[in-house]
Amino acid sequence: MMIYKTKLKIGEFSKMMRVTVKTLRLYEQKGLLHPDEVDEWTGYRYYSLTQMQRLSAIRSLQNMGFTLAEIKEILDSDTSVPPVELLEQKIAECKRQIHLLQGRLQMLLSLWNSRKKISKMEKISIQALPSIIVASHREVIKNYEAIGPMCVDVIAPEMHRLGCHCPVPGYCFTIEHNKEYTPVNVDIEYCEQVEEMGQDSAIIQFKRLDEVPTAFCMAHYGPYERLYESYIEIFRHIEEQGYRIVGSPRTVYIDGIWNQKDPEKWLSIIQVPVTKD
Repeated sequence: MMIYKTKLKIGEFSKMMRVTVKTLRLYEQKGLLHPDEVDEWTGYRYYSLTQMQRLSAIRSLQNMGFTLAEIKEILDSDTSVPPVELLEQKIAECKRQIHLLQGRLQMLLSLWNSRKKISKMEKISIQALPSIIVASHREVIKNYEAIGPMCVDVIAPEMHRLGCHCPVPGYCFTIEHNKEYTPVNVDIEYCEQVEEMGQDSAIIQFKRLDEVPTAFCMAHYGPYERLYESYIEIFRHIEEQGYRIVGSPRTVYIDGIWNQKDPEKWLSIIQVPVTKD
């Protein structure tokens, strides 16, 4: 009995395998998936069962996180399966990504909860603040208005130079180290969450902040010079509910001069670590 070899034009093959022609041409360009036959007169590309099986393997390896270059090397090898060492690397990378995604999920949930409460006019909430790694810069600035230029002109370029990667959404805050209020010579520390510890420089130091099991969090709309109004309100709630402050308050910047021209639309979140004896 004669066996006929299946031959599919590139369009038919793309529909059958649910992959675009553009992707098939890319795979061919990368040396990953060549047509079984190319008509020398028409230039038509024909695919067979062998290409179906190879495309299935490509998809499977892509779903496991292998790059196209890695996939080509794997499929061109004698065994056509990933070596143990490469599998171990991918497993380690998956674990790292899971850790980062768990932290990102916590940040998203915290932000979502705070936004949700704001929309319900519930400005104050009690939350846990997860342990994070931050890039920190401490400096005595001339006044509070100097925070913006310090972030843009000093901190941001240095973090970029150091190759810092920040999770999305970003999480940045300031801590004031002055023992009392002063409108000038403000001893302030700026912290921004990063994905991993880096090499300290003269400007940026990396450190891990411990988890804060309980923190009162409050949304503040408006310019920074009115933050004291929100501090009065949040401290009143802390006292009324029998808590005491156990750490430096954080001022988290959500919306500000970088995306809102109207100061009345600036959104900051005050986070105050507390405990209940």
